[in-house]
Amino acid sequence: MSKNLLKLFSIISFRKLLSSANPFQYKMVRYFPNPYDDFKPGASGLEKEAIMAQLNEHLVNITKRLQPNRKNIDGGLYVGITGVSFMFYYLSKNPVLSDNKALFLEKAMDYLKPALETSAGDKTSFLLGDAGTYAIATVLKKDLGDEHYVDFLKMYKSLYIQYLNPKFLKCGGDEFFVGRAGYLAGVLWISRELKTQIFSNEDLYKICDLMVASGRDYSMKHKSPCPLMYHYYNTQYLGAAHGISFILQMLLTVPGYLQYNKSAANDIKTTIEFLVSLQTEEGNWPCCMEEVGLSDHKLVHWCHGAPGTIYLMAKAYLVFKDKKFLDACIRAGEVVWQKGLLRKGPGICHGVAGNGYVFLLLHRLTGDEKYLYRAQMFADFLITDEFQKDARLPDNPESLYEGTAGTVCYLADLLVPDKAEFPFQDVF
Repeated sequence: MSKNLLKLFSIISFRKLLSSANPFQYKMVRYFPNPYDDFKPGASGLEKEAIMAQLNEHLVNITKRLQPNRKNIDGGLYVGITGVSFMFYYLSKNPVLSDNKALFLEKAMDYLKPALETSAGDKTSFLLGDAGTYAIATVLKKDLGDEHYVDFLKMYKSLYIQYLNPKFLKCGGDEFFVGRAGYLAGVLWISRELKTQIFSNEDLYKICDLMVASGRDYSMKHKSPCPLMYHYYNTQYLGAAHGISFILQMLLTVPGYLQYNKSAANDIKTTIEFLVSLQTEEGNWPCCMEEVGLSDHKLVHWCHGAPGTIYLMAKAYLVFKDKKFLDACIRAGEVVWQKGLLRKGPGICHGVAGNGYVFLLLHRLTGDEKYLYRAQMFADFLITDEFQKDARLPDNPESLYEGTAGTVCYLADLLVPDKAEFPFQDVF
């Protein structure tokens, strides 16, 4: 990927869009009013057949409109064909869809092949570059019985040394898309899928220590109100896409790290508690530290806002057993129910499916049937005339994060809600 395109992905800020437009206009068009009654005992959601019909229609359109060739590699897992390969692999693991497993694996390989022949971008970028390609190739080829999976595993592991450079990326080397947190997410995902540890804990702790040191250094230099803080292109993002919430979630998720580094564990928990304090009364979070103190935080997206930050809070609740983190998750769910039917499209980054995943997470976290009902209603809204007519077409309409490939993963998870998980962000 060219540097200009990488920068385009990296520094698009929705708050800048707001500053250049009429705020009243954006307030009116950012999300659809929720037309559904909330859950009541006995209420029924979508039937399996309706979910399957929607899923299959998306698959037909994706394979028709987005071809597996070299011109569609750019953007990696995020918006390139590697993300569609992941989608098909994800479907192959779904027990309800097991009759089509062989076909899904074949299609996954079809969409991956061009990316194995041409670079998707920077090698070390997990979501936008080759690191993500190597991760998918490792897992997919292993599942297909191809012994060459070890070659791609070696390629993924060979990137490790670059993350140990304290000045790995000047733009901010700790976040998800291109930084250390993304690499750790890939490591944890590969290890789980292969059912084997691909790095020693000590090797992973070296990356974690660097991430903590980086956060401490930045926090000290910028006099942050919490022990750890990070930037991406000089913006202190709080959400999942480029921000601190995903970074902290990975530090909580690496097995044994909090016990290994007690000082880091204290700073991590203190920082998470600071983030809890920033949650607004309606349940959202500011996009970035620069917006703390503003009266209205409009972005209810996975990338910026409650739908992404909730994963950190859920993980913190499971790790620390502190109810305030669960309460933060429940408040986040309320703002997503009210303002989560986004006009930006069906995707998981800043779309309806990504916000629907909030309810699948809450369903797994609490066991409350209300959240499964809400998740089903978000899926139902995707096929309403109102959404079909008035939602915006994403720049990459068939992609994993912006488009319908991510929607397919969401619909597939509605079939097995007790195993549902946002891609590469497993909390449990």
